[in-house]
Amino acid sequence: MATMNEIMAGETINTATDAAGLAAMIARAAEQTGDGKRGLPPVERWNPPFCGDLDMEIRADGTWFYLGTPIGRPALVRLFSTVLRKDEDGKTYLVTPVEKVGIRVEDAPFLAVEMTVTLREDVPVITFRTNLGDVVEAGEEHPLRFKIVGEERQLKPYVHVRGRLEALVSRAVMYDLVELGEVIEVDGVAMFALRSGGAVFPVMPADELDIAAR
Repeated sequence: MATMNEIMAGETINTATDAAGLAAMIARAAEQTGDGKRGLPPVERWNPPFCGDLDMEIRADGTWFYLGTPIGRPALVRLFSTVLRKDEDGKTYLVTPVEKVGIRVEDAPFLAVEMTVTLREDVPVITFRTNLGDVVEAGEEHPLRFKIVGEERQLKPYVHVRGRLEALVSRAVMYDLVELGEVIEVDGVAMFALRSGGAVFPVMPADELDIAAR
């Protein structure tokens, strides 16, 4: 087995000394399955052992750090993002067929940096592009959710990307997103909400909207 040869050689994710070496190692491990040539690697189907935590962090602004240094090459960050997985324990991991290592995520692993709105058979569809090139249409398969945080009651929207991974909608895009909202009755309560792909996503009770907007 090629993976055994690598393990015997001491080549594991935790032994990589820089981001480029780590990326090359992950790419080789993913290729061993034979099904990672096109599209995203099937990380949800892999069940490798946990091999500890990696000194990698995704900041809230979408910047990735490895060993305390920002990863400056977008191609490397995109590769790492393809083997991200968030498990039932709420933690986020880099996953290959042979090992799983934990990383830190300050908020969400992706950042939605662009939004477009189209009509499909008179139904509005909100489409987001993330900082790493993922394109998702908000709807039943990719729901929106909203949090109100802090003493200033800051609104933070998120959109599902894949698995348990989400994108935080950037502040600039969030303002455009809120402009699409309308008051809709949901379970007998007037809610400020958004429509996309035939689904309704409540943001907050309508009577709280003025408070949150201050």
